[in-house]
Amino acid sequence: MTWFRLPQRSAKPAPAPERPDPAEAAARFWDGWHELLPEVAAALGEGEPHRVENALCELVAALHPDLHFSLDRGQVAIYSLVVSGQEDPALRPVTDAWKAAAPPDGTLWEYHDSVPPVPDPTGVVVNLGPHRVALADVRVHVQVDEAAGVVDVAVHHPVLAELDEPARAALTFLPLDAALGERLAGRRLRRVETAATEPVDCVDLLELRRLVRAMTG
Repeated sequence: MTWFRLPQRSAKPAPAPERPDPAEAAARFWDGWHELLPEVAAALGEGEPHRVENALCELVAALHPDLHFSLDRGQVAIYSLVVSGQEDPALRPVTDAWKAAAPPDGTLWEYHDSVPPVPDPTGVVVNLGPHRVALADVRVHVQVDEAAGVVDVAVHHPVLAELDEPARAALTFLPLDAALGERLAGRRLRRVETAATEPVDCVDLLELRRLVRAMTG
C-alpha cells in the first residue's frame, strides 16, 4: 500500500479561501485524473509510484487540502485509488461528490472513498523506515462494550519498541484499517492504544475482524 500525505501547511496559515462546490471540484479532479492516468499507469507498472506523487498531491489538494489518498492493489481490479477524509464529517460531502462522479470500477482501476479492508491482513507487509513489518505478527487486546456497541483495543507488535512516535502511531492504526476498513473501524472502535508489551488475551487481526463484524450482525 502506498500512502501519500499532502504537503504540510504552515503553523499560521492564511485565511482559507472559499472552497468550491464539491460537485464542481470533483468534476475537475476527474478531468485531471484522466489526463494524468497514462503517466500514473506507467509509474505503477514500473514500480515507481513516487514519479507521480507531486502531480497527484496537487490534484487531491485542489479537491480539498485535508484529504489523504493512496494507490494500491485493487480487490477486484488491478489497481485502486483511495481518497479518504479519515471519517471527518466535514469532508464527507467532498468524498461523496468525488465517489459519485468517479468512473465505474473496471478491470484496471477501482475507486474507494474510504480505506477498504484487506482480504487477508495477515498477509500484508508494510515498510516503516528501515523495518519491514508483517501484520501477521500484530496482536490486539479487545474489550467489548456490548451496551454501547463499541470495542476498546490495545495494539501490539514486537517491533514497536524500535520505532519513533510517528511510526508507532502508524503501526497502531494501519493494521486496524487493514482488518476492518476505515469506515467500520470508525464506527466500532472507541479507544485505541499502543501496547509496548504484548497484553494477555490477545487475538490476531482476522479474529478481531470476526469479533467486530459479529457486532454488526
